Amino acid sequence: MDTVIRLNNITKIYHVGSEDVHALQSVSLEIHKNEYVAIMGPSGSGKSTLMNIVGCLDTPTSGLYELNKTNVSEMNDNQLARIRNKEIGFVFQTFNLLARSDVLHNVELPLIYGGVSSSERKKMAREAIGRVGLTERIHHKPNELSGGQRQRVAIARALVTQPSILLADEPTGNLDSKTGDEIMALFDTLQKEGNTIILVTHEEYIAEHTDRIIRLRDGNIESDQAVQNKRVAVTTGKIG
Repeated sequence: MDTVIRLNNITKIYHVGSEDVHALQSVSLEIHKNEYVAIMGPSGSGKSTLMNIVGCLDTPTSGLYELNKTNVSEMNDNQLARIRNKEIGFVFQTFNLLARSDVLHNVELPLIYGGVSSSERKKMAREAIGRVGLTERIHHKPNELSGGQRQRVAIARALVTQPSILLADEPTGNLDSKTGDEIMALFDTLQKEGNTIILVTHEEYIAEHTDRIIRLRDGNIESDQAVQNKRVAVTTGKIG
């Protein structure tokens, strides 16, 4: 099985005033292609730091991070930005959509930054929007969409560059349970289609949709286990 992420003895130390905060302490793990993984832990456990390093938003103090067999642990900011735009799709709890732009423009944004031509990026954006079931809303603006639809737009934007990894940070945190189930059903489908998905959540029932749960505590991996009774998302099929 292809390894897409390999962390070896990753340590992250933040200097806060005169104090050193050890956010991660010699963390090692591998995530394979098409895996569906949840990262859990209490506040201060290191899960946000781990996601920032995996997402190339931050660099480790020490240790090796390989993304698709490329050493990214010592890259500079410009190199990391290129890797992020090419290899990683981000889904945030707060959607992070442009209020004055329609669905199509919001989804094509990463391609604009990537220098893709107008005709090609519109084609790619329409395909991504179709994957999340929002073709009929393509010219709507965020304030004309429900919370679930806005999160689907955010997921389409994350998918549009055809990244090898999808990182989702509390993707159902701002949604009611029914709409959250619809978003989790969408993630289930994306994983079946071949996406590698890493989900940060504090909700056990959300984590149970994945195949594997990594639990952090005090900057260390407390446990790393397969999900025994995987939860299946129940959805009405409507785009809520």
